[in-house]
Amino acid sequence: MNAHAAPPRNGELGFWVAGLANKRPSFPRFTGQDSVDVAIIGGGYTGLWAAYFAKKLEPSLSVAVFEAEQVGYGASGRNGGWLSAMPPGNRATFARAGGGLEASRALQQEFVAGVDAVLDILQAEGINADQHKGGALVAAHTRAGLGRLVTRRDADLKYGLTEDEVHLLDRDEFRSRIDISTVHGGLFYKHCARFHPAKLVYGLADTLTSMGVRIFEGSRVDGVGDKTLTLADGRVSAARTFICTEGYSGQLLGSRTLIPVNSSLIVTKPLPEEAWQEIGWDGLQCLSDSAHTFIYAQRTSDGRIAMGGRGVPYRLGSGTGGAGATAQSTIDLISQKLSTFFPSIPFEVDHAWSGVLGVTRDWNGGVHWDPASGIGSSTGYAGHGVTSAYVGGRTLVELAFEKESERTTLPWVGYRARKWEPEPIRWLGVHAMYRLFGVADQWEERRGSSKTSLLARFGSRLAGLHE
Repeated sequence: MNAHAAPPRNGELGFWVAGLANKRPSFPRFTGQDSVDVAIIGGGYTGLWAAYFAKKLEPSLSVAVFEAEQVGYGASGRNGGWLSAMPPGNRATFARAGGGLEASRALQQEFVAGVDAVLDILQAEGINADQHKGGALVAAHTRAGLGRLVTRRDADLKYGLTEDEVHLLDRDEFRSRIDISTVHGGLFYKHCARFHPAKLVYGLADTLTSMGVRIFEGSRVDGVGDKTLTLADGRVSAARTFICTEGYSGQLLGSRTLIPVNSSLIVTKPLPEEAWQEIGWDGLQCLSDSAHTFIYAQRTSDGRIAMGGRGVPYRLGSGTGGAGATAQSTIDLISQKLSTFFPSIPFEVDHAWSGVLGVTRDWNGGVHWDPASGIGSSTGYAGHGVTSAYVGGRTLVELAFEKESERTTLPWVGYRARKWEPEPIRWLGVHAMYRLFGVADQWEERRGSSKTSLLARFGSRLAGLHE
């Protein structure tokens, strides 16, 4: 990063949304009283997919989406642009929860199928979200990190991926795809696509409007009960209600059901062609690494690098961070990581922002439907939200309308993690976990360790991340 460059734009809901300010669809605020067949709370991917599949199931249904801010305000408009096949949680935990290994393998396969299913729908509906299925690369910068990837691939094969779907790469094979100077090797996943998050959410919203779905913005739902939604200026009767608010779910699902964990991103200014010739990245793969405090990145359609990481992981009292203003220390941390990957390339950060993702106590998501109350939810995606939102939204509709499918018996259906600890214990716990991971990364890098730090193993097991 150029030390003399002007400060980047900061917050403003992030680069994806800010860049489409003149093309953002606008929807009215709800006032008064109404009655609908399906009410959906949350105008992100999960809610929009649920609305889509409800109308596909029965076009005559009256479906309304109620968004507290604007469509795509949360993680759906701010994420890193990965459509991946990774399930939202620990596959070993899902196997133990019910159905055993085969149930967890079925979950994995549904997420593999979900990647192509989303791409097929976007093509059929004429939605251009800069989508490109180039797979995903995971870089190992230490021998310990490479060892973790070998173990990870073994788990991938155990839980249903094939050798054609996940490859172990040596150093030269990796650098032939993206030339990261410090890489020891890595993994390549076949089923992953890059896309533009805001273009996806706006494209879905426009499609829903053409299908007859009503969308309301600036329409916060304060409470749900007795098949009634209560808003500041109105009430809505609904036969079925889906809560699709992910990291913003505290008010409706309870502050200890899941918490908003912060993730931050930067995007560079467009790189010159000579820089791309040096870096490679011609396959437009998504990119992450095997560090405990990992990054995630993509090469954008206009020749930038967008890279994300954790920074400040959690705000006391489950704060969600508003429009996403990001601390300079976090911007510097991610920028330094990018420069470590490509030390000969001068980068200038154009925009930095943050957002929150929903995390349960054991980092496992779940889809829930209660026929007695007529209320369902799909949440807890823990950073794997794009495909999760598609599968979760579709599953909610199938459960609510009693349509049995391969999705309605998956082990995340009905799965509930134990509640988070009260404050300030959970703030201390989350920050301690990330501190352990940070120290472990430094230890491995400085010592050239061939084995994962005991601190990281402890932190991983404490969080429930170890498979």
